[in-house]
Amino acid sequence: MSHSYDVIVIGLGGMGSAAACHLAGRGQRVLGLERFGPAHSLGASHGGSRIYRQSYAEGPEYVPLLLRARELWDQLGVDAGTEVFTRTGGIVVGHADSPMVAGSLRSAREWGLTHEVLGAAEIRNRFPTFKPADDEVAFYERQAGVVRPELTVAAHLRLAERRGAELRFNEPVTRWEVLPSGGVQVITAGGKATAARLVIAPGAWAQRLLPELAVPLRVERRATYWFAPKGGVAPFGITRHPVYVWETPDSGEMYGFPALEGADGGVKVGFHCGATDDGGAAADPDHLDREIRPLEVQEMQDFLHSRIPALAAGRFLRGTACTYTLTPDEHFVLSSHPEHSQVIVACGFSGHGFKFVPVIGEILADLAVDGTTRHPISLFDASRSTTFGGLQP
Repeated sequence: MSHSYDVIVIGLGGMGSAAACHLAGRGQRVLGLERFGPAHSLGASHGGSRIYRQSYAEGPEYVPLLLRARELWDQLGVDAGTEVFTRTGGIVVGHADSPMVAGSLRSAREWGLTHEVLGAAEIRNRFPTFKPADDEVAFYERQAGVVRPELTVAAHLRLAERRGAELRFNEPVTRWEVLPSGGVQVITAGGKATAARLVIAPGAWAQRLLPELAVPLRVERRATYWFAPKGGVAPFGITRHPVYVWETPDSGEMYGFPALEGADGGVKVGFHCGATDDGGAAADPDHLDREIRPLEVQEMQDFLHSRIPALAAGRFLRGTACTYTLTPDEHFVLSSHPEHSQVIVACGFSGHGFKFVPVIGEILADLAVDGTTRHPISLFDASRSTTFGGLQP
């Protein structure tokens, strides 16, 4: 391992790969370190698809980041020669006063984003795959779509190397330390490396590399499922079936996608929160339960039964498990380290971070090179005080 760099990036998943790409593009001497192989399926940046939406129910503060992310998604596709974003339109279904519907409407109005609010009959007419209850509505935005996690990570890694970054895989970091000189040193099984700045984007392994953070982190397992819909995938095509989030008072939030992989690929769905077999128990990322059990599949089919009946009546094809790394307020941790300004941290994306990947890479590069960023990130300060309300992380 070479010994001296401008910036070392720990973790080359969604956020770290984007950071390495942006840093190398600014002429920085970059070392990227990843505990697994490139674009792996052992963390949170896999599963073939993620939802991108702009009218953000989680808070209007996120909207400027999403608008910039869309520009960067498009630019990444051009630079890498790989389509990583597909616009499909998207809906949020629920009662008019539900947090997701009302929050989406608030963000859209505050930022002047084009949108529609659809009644139940209009939802059924425009998108026949959906069967909402008569008292449910949908918030619709045309700019929503699908981003591809594995393709995105691979594209950022490819561009980072093309721009001169040194990337090392299957080399977990054992520890890092700040040097008296003001730089940092990173220790792996392969040796030591030093740099002026350090970016830590460790995903579900954040608690091990950042145990001193004031914001507690909790890793949870989430499952996703693919079904072959009864009657075939044609009604679920990308021009007919948008990405969606469906919120209910009793069952939490379910999300899903159009058929992206053709006739044999099925249709992907998952629970964002609620209705999970493991009940939100804390998980160990090194020993994640990756088996998808019949009870979990049945819970999803029960949810789909009255809402997307063609999926509920279809054949279960496969499932996969991934990790959420949650903060108590479900806002990100994205800032300089509270004690070491030369260390930048990016973690705790709480199951809704991937749509921001390219702009987070830009922000991490800003913070590492300039010490500041034009983007609004005060909400994500690593020194903020927040707790899980008695739950153990």
